[in-house]
Amino acid sequence: MSSHERDLASLLYRLALSYDGAVLGAALAYTAIRTLLGFRSTSKALRRVRSAPSFKVSDLRVLLDSDRSEPFDQDQKDRLVVVRGQVEAKSAVDGKNWKNLTNSNGVLVSPESGDKAVIIQRTQTCIYNEWRGVFGWSTDIRAIFGRSWTKRESTSLRTVPFVLVEGGWLPSPDYVIVNMDGSEHPLPLTTVYHRLQPIDVSPHTFLQAIFGHECPVGVLDEEKVLPLGKNISAIGICDFKNGIPEIKACKDLPYFLTEMTKDQVEVDLAEKTKILFWSGIVIGSLSIGILGYSIFRNWNRWKEYRRQRQLQQPSRSPSSEVDSLVSEDEEVAGDIPDGQLCVVCLMRRRTSAFNPCGHLVCCYRCAISVEREVSPKCPICRVVIRGSMRIYSS
Repeated sequence: MSSHERDLASLLYRLALSYDGAVLGAALAYTAIRTLLGFRSTSKALRRVRSAPSFKVSDLRVLLDSDRSEPFDQDQKDRLVVVRGQVEAKSAVDGKNWKNLTNSNGVLVSPESGDKAVIIQRTQTCIYNEWRGVFGWSTDIRAIFGRSWTKRESTSLRTVPFVLVEGGWLPSPDYVIVNMDGSEHPLPLTTVYHRLQPIDVSPHTFLQAIFGHECPVGVLDEEKVLPLGKNISAIGICDFKNGIPEIKACKDLPYFLTEMTKDQVEVDLAEKTKILFWSGIVIGSLSIGILGYSIFRNWNRWKEYRRQRQLQQPSRSPSSEVDSLVSEDEEVAGDIPDGQLCVVCLMRRRTSAFNPCGHLVCCYRCAISVEREVSPKCPICRVVIRGSMRIYSS
């Protein structure tokens, strides 16, 4: 690990533990909320998949007949079904030309493997090698020989209209059209080509690598296809257009086209639901504990701060003010007549008159202490006082 990475890790560690772990607790609480929201959506999808009927392609006619016989309902329009069948290009079933397998019209052909498919996804990844060392010195000695790999991907996706048919579909003419519009679900593609092609490096590129610039070292080509005849399951909303069943993706479900059967999908969603539930409980408990500890520590720290402020305020203001305003001859009785002594301490001269009664009976220090009482009253007339005034005599 380089020095920059260590500094970044140290900064993140200090940030997470700042305010006695409040930042860490807030991050864990956010993660717990996201996890529980994921659990909610996954459990909802599991309930919908369990309640969805599973049909063969030929059985969708029964669903169509029932929709015709019953009154129209929105639930029937948005009926979630699970259909299992084989992939076939739509051009092969147009006009019931069921022997159109050798015709390439409306079918994609893989340029690498030659397979016929309805979806071809090609990913080209350019891999760069960034050297750290020589003229790109770092404080970490291992960085001289180390490298950091970076990737840049470009993906192209080609599709043609396709349908699902029964296995061994002759002579049955039934099929269901797969509508891919608006679907962002993962596709059950098969990898047919995977090759890393190294790039010939020129002397100029080698010099750039020495100075720390990125250097392309290879291109990774990968091609995935959805071939004809592959058995897949479609989980989505079934509708009928011109008497032909059509299935489209449901955004609330994590699956649309998958190699798994309905039972396998239920098992997979049940495991994900269990993992999300217990992860949310554990992370939420940790966040509550850390936030509770942080709130307790910061509350005690704030109370201690207020107590220190209250202790420092009275001890600083009276001493500084009294020491600056009280003269030396007031500190001892000396030759002060008895009628001019403070009625509270009987040691210093009367120098402060109370407001509003006007009695001159206390020294400056005792007048301040009387003012700080909960209900300050004049020692003579017991009238509630609002303050005192210093009287200077020549």
